[in-house]
Amino acid sequence: MVLNTENNIIGNLVYSKPHYKMDSASTDLALVSHYLHNYRTGVCKFFKPHAMLALDRIMANELFLQNKDSIIDNMLKEIQGAPFPTPKNYSFTFIDLFAGIGGFRMAMQNLGGKCVFSSEWDKDAKKTYFANFGEVPFGDLTSEQTKGYIPDNFDLLCAGFPCQAFSIAGKRGGFEDTRGTLFFDLATIIKHKQPKAIFLENVKGLINHNGGKTLATIIHTLREDLNYFVPEPQVVNAKNFGVPQNRERIYIVAFRKDLGISEFVYPKALDKEPTFADVKEKSVVSTKYYLSTQYLQTLRAHKARHEKKGNGFGYEIISDDKCSNVIVVGGMGRERNLVLDDRIIDFTPVTKIKGVVNREGIRKMTPREWARLQGYPDNFIIPVADASAYKQFGNSVAVPAIQATGEQIINLLKK
Repeated sequence: MVLNTENNIIGNLVYSKPHYKMDSASTDLALVSHYLHNYRTGVCKFFKPHAMLALDRIMANELFLQNKDSIIDNMLKEIQGAPFPTPKNYSFTFIDLFAGIGGFRMAMQNLGGKCVFSSEWDKDAKKTYFANFGEVPFGDLTSEQTKGYIPDNFDLLCAGFPCQAFSIAGKRGGFEDTRGTLFFDLATIIKHKQPKAIFLENVKGLINHNGGKTLATIIHTLREDLNYFVPEPQVVNAKNFGVPQNRERIYIVAFRKDLGISEFVYPKALDKEPTFADVKEKSVVSTKYYLSTQYLQTLRAHKARHEKKGNGFGYEIISDDKCSNVIVVGGMGRERNLVLDDRIIDFTPVTKIKGVVNREGIRKMTPREWARLQGYPDNFIIPVADASAYKQFGNSVAVPAIQATGEQIINLLKK
């Protein structure tokens, strides 16, 4: 873990110093890290004036004994030591909005892309993003100040934006009707920056959200108000692209009309069907992931009550030869993806639990298993506590599915 140690300047500020604890209002570290990420490109000039002022503020709050040039040099070395750096010979540029922990970024860098701007408001997600990419995302995308830091002339806009209802009663369902929602901020950025292509991801429920009006307004805005070619959105399942997770998400792709692109084909599913065994921990996991007998009894009683009512709710155990259910935050997100693992050797509780550790080998999946279910490699750093890690991976995009669709987009842009 190169970047988040106390000996590293940016890592120290991100993880340790109270004044620079990550929050949506702080942009200094975002400015400096974006400047250094683009140090040898033309985008560097865009960030430099603000970054130098930000660096002055950082140095004023820290007892640095080095001069500014030395500080920049050391910070640059830290950023270049990130586990997932920009490809040396990148072939396109993109921005990463509502970035989470960087699923879109991972996929696009794998395809040879360079990220020139990132934005994410969640402070713990920012920590994970920084630990892996060496860049601190900007904060609140609804802020005009944040939008002002987005450079010009990037190729692709990527965003896994939240789903919000639009007020379109009696209206035509276009750009103006999206005001007050986060899609309005996306549309405003698209209008002003005119990227060649757009790649949006959302929950499958967007199709029927607000009686289908939400999706209709999004498509109308992109096609009619922003002048983009928008093929029909498609529901894509992560399990068809190399990860054993039944995760359906809607993808919306768009191309600027002056490019002359009038057809887009989503990628075909892979032949192989992965199973949980492909991502299961190879070693014995901590006892803390095993359920207590009392909690297991509660889950069984809960499931039995729902079965009597004819409902299918309740916990589920995923066998090694099966595909997991979708991993989600809250509700039964973890309990719907329990696994059998009889390799446990120590039944002494690690955390305070009611009852004793069950002898049936029933446990929750680990955060690393959730990371693998989303297609993150094992050298992806998880610098946060388990509760935050589950939330981050549950909210993430599935990297292989994004990458497969992204490849189709980039191929068209290169033509």
